[in-house]
Amino acid sequence: MLTTTVVGSHPQPDWLVDRALLAKGVPRVRMESMWRIPEPFLEQAQDDATIVAIRDMERAGIDIVTDGEIRRESYSNRFATALDGVDVKNPGFIRDRYGNETPVPRVVGKIQRTRPVELRDMQFLRRNTDRPAKITLPGPFTMAQQAQNEFYPDVEALAMDFAVAVNAELHDLQAAGADVIQLDEPWLRNDPDAAKRFAVPAINRALAGITVPTVVHLCFGYAAVVKTQKPTGYAFLPQLADSIAQQISIEAAQPKLDLGILNELAGKTVMLGVIDLSDPNVETPEQVAARIRAGLKYLKPERLVPAPDCGMKYLARETAFGKLKALSEGARLVRADLG
Repeated sequence: MLTTTVVGSHPQPDWLVDRALLAKGVPRVRMESMWRIPEPFLEQAQDDATIVAIRDMERAGIDIVTDGEIRRESYSNRFATALDGVDVKNPGFIRDRYGNETPVPRVVGKIQRTRPVELRDMQFLRRNTDRPAKITLPGPFTMAQQAQNEFYPDVEALAMDFAVAVNAELHDLQAAGADVIQLDEPWLRNDPDAAKRFAVPAINRALAGITVPTVVHLCFGYAAVVKTQKPTGYAFLPQLADSIAQQISIEAAQPKLDLGILNELAGKTVMLGVIDLSDPNVETPEQVAARIRAGLKYLKPERLVPAPDCGMKYLARETAFGKLKALSEGARLVRADLG
């Protein structure tokens, strides 16, 4: 009851990554220049930093831990650029609503997964914790939205082949000992009309045959990157009640989300964001408990999983640890009230 977890990422140490480069945005294509460690020693350094991240989560009292996504330059680019059909050396570009151009994977052939991408990450995580372990992957809708399509007749066909690739990876991750599997789909809100047409079928294809608990995460973007006021509601959320994912993860603390929307996720467990990553101050356990209790007005305790709003990649490590400890202690306060 009220099992705590993280969304995925944990701060990478300053000795491992150039945080000034990291702060410039969320890379869609590879950004090897952010790594401070030379290639011959990089994997060992990433392993060591991953153990640090796992221990931080354990010391903070988090119930379901991840590998912190320490080996990733962003939540999506490592998997998306490892697939056949993507021209990694010659990226495409997409333009946001402000006119800014972002380099993205350029799809020039059929999307296919020809080898495991995150399998070693899951195996390493499983060897280094005895707690329930979660692994994350970018979702097919988001990857299709973050690509320049030069091969498929439409973005829907592209998303479905991304879904096939994700599904093959998920089966390997489950076999490697994943207790929970999460798809990150933050772009569901960017194009709600397209999401209504094919997001749920793509997500269901990606999760087909997976028997461990599954999560779909959506949010309004990292607090460190999104400088504008976040919306107080999701343009695409109730439709996820039709997905086969057992859990839906939403950002609620920073945007002060109207939690009445939870009534429309009948039958789903909700990973509820109760840690505001835009606030450098560490919440008190009592503040976290109040946010959890607000969610309990709409959800039974066994259907609420307290979590941060988003991944903690862009926070200082000390801040992230303090916020996770407050998350754990806040959940404990509410559990004590519930008996």
